[in-house]
Amino acid sequence: MTQEKKNLINYPIGTVGRDMVYNLFTNFILMFILYTRIGITHEQLAAITAIMVAARIFDALNDPVMGNIIEKTRTKYGKFKPWLAIGIVLTSVVVYLAFNTNLQGWDFIIFFGIIYFMYSITYTMHDISYWGMVPALSKDSDTRNKLTARATLFAGIGGTIASICIPLFTTGEFALGGSAKTAYGRIALIIAVLSPLFILFTLFGTKENRDDMETEAPPLSFKKIADTIVKNDQLMIVALAFLLQEIGNGIVLGGAGSNYIYFEFGYEGGMYSTFTTVGMMATAILMVFYPAISRKVSRKKLVYIMTVGAAVGYLTQLCGGVFMPSSTIKFWVLTIGFMLANFGQYGFYLVLMISIINTVEYNEYKYGTRDEAIITSMRPFLTKLSSSVTVIITSLTYMLFKVTDYTNKISEYETQAEQGLVTAAEKTSLISDIIAGVADYQKVGLLASMTVLPFAMMLIASIIYIKKYDLTEEVYDDICRKIETRKES
Repeated sequence: MTQEKKNLINYPIGTVGRDMVYNLFTNFILMFILYTRIGITHEQLAAITAIMVAARIFDALNDPVMGNIIEKTRTKYGKFKPWLAIGIVLTSVVVYLAFNTNLQGWDFIIFFGIIYFMYSITYTMHDISYWGMVPALSKDSDTRNKLTARATLFAGIGGTIASICIPLFTTGEFALGGSAKTAYGRIALIIAVLSPLFILFTLFGTKENRDDMETEAPPLSFKKIADTIVKNDQLMIVALAFLLQEIGNGIVLGGAGSNYIYFEFGYEGGMYSTFTTVGMMATAILMVFYPAISRKVSRKKLVYIMTVGAAVGYLTQLCGGVFMPSSTIKFWVLTIGFMLANFGQYGFYLVLMISIINTVEYNEYKYGTRDEAIITSMRPFLTKLSSSVTVIITSLTYMLFKVTDYTNKISEYETQAEQGLVTAAEKTSLISDIIAGVADYQKVGLLASMTVLPFAMMLIASIIYIKKYDLTEEVYDDICRKIETRKES
């Protein structure tokens, strides 16, 4: 087996555990707080939101710095793998601690602030290293498409497994240990063990091009980071589109979707697991066939198609949620609509991912340096920056539609179940009574936040990409040829 084939197999497998960690900490930490901490006030929710936003902005700003540190790294294992190994181990420890605490009230808020910033630092170490490897694994456009598509596919597999298992085994009759608090702690332990095991495939099964390791390590320079990003006009354009797309796409899985499903169809994790599983099915198919599709359909045309498909999906969800009575049929209408919207969003996400990576050669052509780690650090930088905005939107939605009025009551019964004060059956009955009191306007508010806002963001991002991004397939190939000619001469 050639090294290229080994890279295509081992590189994407490595991210499965990483994305389980990301899904748990990013999409469920707020749910963990809402349903396991007793009596969360609006002031405490505002403090939690401020911590998450501040940490994610810090994390986002730290990404290019980490990229510059990686560029400076010189070891016999390369510049990416040492940080990949160190980061994943430290992140696992932090995640375990985050979900295994008995602290309540403001003591928990202080603990949460410390642990969240620690997560921001440790996750960045391996995230920048992982995605920064793509340009070093191959310069061939088709191979990069395969690497990116497969890595995104396996990231989706890891995220989907987490999305299925976490609500299924933390909420309702299948909750591990009989309560949400115990269940989250056990799941965090499992994921903390799995993530370093999966990354072994990438550490020992891939080999990157290390030609640039022969040159002297560049000094750590904030000016270098800023100049590399700002001077690359195509990177700036695709970065703006990526930021908007990620803000919208994160709202559903960030908490709005799960709370809507619980309030509309009952406090049962299996329902939300089904919603996310079916919603991701079409996405998985897209990830598999994207390399073949990309050879037949231009990226800009694909963005147009995906935007139209997402529009149909969001409209289906909105109409079904507003006009249909709560029923099994309504659940499946919403789920199919989510699948269509997700298909469009992730198709666009793939195009944007590859478009960011392709600005490495554009940078080399214009300025003579590749700066792979700095440029590819923009993807996680933008993902984290967008997630901070998503947290604000989600928390404001919770406050506006008084979600905590219900989750606080549910967390009290979850705590009583953990302490053996009520049985599982009694807990389920009491929580059902609470959910029955949720008003229609509150459900519609959650539904609008997970449909109207995401599509508005996607539409603006699509227009920016189609109108302003100039690195089409033909232009990119021409740039690569000119770079090779320059080297030969």
